[in-house]
Amino acid sequence: MTTHHDCDVLIIGSGAGGATTAATLAEAGHDVLVVEEGPWVDQGEVTPFSLEQMDRQYRSGGVTVALGLPSIAYTEGRCAGGGTEVNSGLYRRPPEETLARWRDRYRIADFDSDDLLSICEEVEAALAVQTVPGRHTAASDILRRGADRLGWQNDEIPRWMTYPEGGDATDGQRQSMTRTYLPRAIAAGARVLCEHRLERISRAGARATGAELTSLAPQGGTVTVSFRDVIVCGGAIQTPAILQRAGFRHRVGRTLAVHPTVKLAARFDSAVNTPSDVSVIQVKEFAPNISFGGSASHPGLVALALTDNWRDFGSAVTSWPELAVYYAAITSEGRGWVQAVPGLRDPVVTYRLTRRDRQLLGQGLARLALVMLEAGALEVYPSFKEAPLVRTRADLAAMTEAFAAMKASVMTVHLCSTAPMGDDESLCAVDSFGKVRGADNVFVNDASLLPEAPGVNPQASVMAVAIRNARRYCDERAS
Repeated sequence: MTTHHDCDVLIIGSGAGGATTAATLAEAGHDVLVVEEGPWVDQGEVTPFSLEQMDRQYRSGGVTVALGLPSIAYTEGRCAGGGTEVNSGLYRRPPEETLARWRDRYRIADFDSDDLLSICEEVEAALAVQTVPGRHTAASDILRRGADRLGWQNDEIPRWMTYPEGGDATDGQRQSMTRTYLPRAIAAGARVLCEHRLERISRAGARATGAELTSLAPQGGTVTVSFRDVIVCGGAIQTPAILQRAGFRHRVGRTLAVHPTVKLAARFDSAVNTPSDVSVIQVKEFAPNISFGGSASHPGLVALALTDNWRDFGSAVTSWPELAVYYAAITSEGRGWVQAVPGLRDPVVTYRLTRRDRQLLGQGLARLALVMLEAGALEVYPSFKEAPLVRTRADLAAMTEAFAAMKASVMTVHLCSTAPMGDDESLCAVDSFGKVRGADNVFVNDASLLPEAPGVNPQASVMAVAIRNARRYCDERAS
């Protein structure tokens, strides 16, 4: 059975870029159809950071990897709302110096920092971005205590959360896309097709003419879509693959940028683990090169953090209530590739860390272990093969000597820059407002556009840029 839809604008993907684009366009009067490969999962249906959530809301159950030396594990949301449904909700505005560097280096037109930061204010109101009104979790207190004792700069990162009166860190309700921008888009007339996988975009020369989808519902079926324009918002991995399969390849998928991270688990003398939440404190003493924060510490993820030296560390998992997991993230000089391969549903992803990147990862892990000791950790379990147990400052030297990036479980949750925007055609896959080079009616509006990894949680940058571009689109279509 084949079903057909007509629309003004087809939006592929419903995450931070797709949802904000859909709301902006629908509220301006455009007939919008949003296609999402994953299901709609209301908050509260699954436990945050659980295996069930990974199975229902992540692509490939959260087990995906960029090949390299070392390989880097990464995660993609695959559900209505995309990554906003599964991440920790931490929110950082893009630094003004970063916006200025992007504007100048990539020749991004009309990229005024004040305008973008004004959009950030709108986003913050829409998402109820705020700090925790009450008590922090023990995991947050640990990072602050350790950093304060070292005299290192640290602060609380606000989140897109609402809290009941008198609530604390564990009472927050994440204001993700399924609770904010997607309902706004639907109220303005947008249609959302969940569990529909894009198979192909057809084109005639420079113009995309239609799309073919497969329904993933039990009854299945083929769905065709006719549209005036298509906006690809599938994220930094899927978006370049979609464009490549449609024959758009200029600078597409060649400059993947991520924030690589390494982790450790630390054990304390009392219960500190909050399985469904993360630390809201980040240590920025060495930013933008290195930053520290709290990672999800669900019991299964504690076990994963111990896996690299399970022979020596595995028995600690029975004390998981007393353990919390933390990360050291770096701003990488390395870059990666995303390449669609005929016959494979998902693209092949590679990433190359530079020598400087590998050194920073080692420095970051050592400094993070020091923070843990200063905060009162009894034992620190670094996540790399043959890692020594760290109990005192004297053990840090042995840990540093034993560390090698090739032995570590390097991962990332921040991916961007696979279709960078700007008017410098030698660097950029799309123009200053996301129009794909060589296309008449194909646009990109997600994390792929960010020319570089911003050095902070990228969602604020993604949403501000997406809303800016969507408004320009509406202005041009109205003229």
